[in-house]
Amino acid sequence: MIEIESVHKSFGDLDVIKGVSLTVEKGEVVSIIGGSGSGKSTLLMCINGLESIHQGSIRVDGVEVHDKATDLNQLRQKIGIVFQQWNAFPHLTVLENVMLAPRKVRGQSRAEAEEMAIKQLTHVGLGDKFNVFPGKLSGGQQQRMAIARALAMSPDYMLFDEATSALDPQLVGEVLDTMRLLAEDGMTMVLVTHEISFAREVSDRVAFFRDGLVHEIGTPEQVLGNPQRAETADFLKSVL
Repeated sequence: MIEIESVHKSFGDLDVIKGVSLTVEKGEVVSIIGGSGSGKSTLLMCINGLESIHQGSIRVDGVEVHDKATDLNQLRQKIGIVFQQWNAFPHLTVLENVMLAPRKVRGQSRAEAEEMAIKQLTHVGLGDKFNVFPGKLSGGQQQRMAIARALAMSPDYMLFDEATSALDPQLVGEVLDTMRLLAEDGMTMVLVTHEISFAREVSDRVAFFRDGLVHEIGTPEQVLGNPQRAETADFLKSVL
């Protein structure tokens, strides 16, 4: 599981996360919603070790992420992360992009990496795009390639940082369909999302972030359908 306990994070004098505690059980889907600057994306970076924390602890399967003795490269093999931008290597084909990390990080043979890449690209609906370069893909296809790239490392957890926010509206659905499929397959996921209806559909729990804190957390029915805090209700009114 992912255990987040009393985490604080600042950038200079700006307190971004102010004591967040949250546990994500294996197989659970937790969606994080909230306004810009509420600390949502920063928390994902802290879970993955891409950002340091100033206080508290984050443990993944009992391993302290921010302990100096922790091998972050090894730990990150368990934690796939997909950002708003897909950051593909433009000179490599789709297949080569997805094969790269398993070969370089996990030391897999070309045959092993290619087998996994083909499996994951097919899984996300890109089975006909192996030899295409990323620049020839639509935004939605590029984001699905990014998901396949993360899955090729066989992670136990997937983090999504507003994976659809950079896409044209007509491309959002295909990426959400891929994420929905992962949820149905039992992947443990933490989603930072502004797609409220999607969060309602796929989440076991929804957390509303405000001013660097978990302001309200519960089932989608409770948080999205019957919020207990006025701030949660006001936010939902503004985005729905």
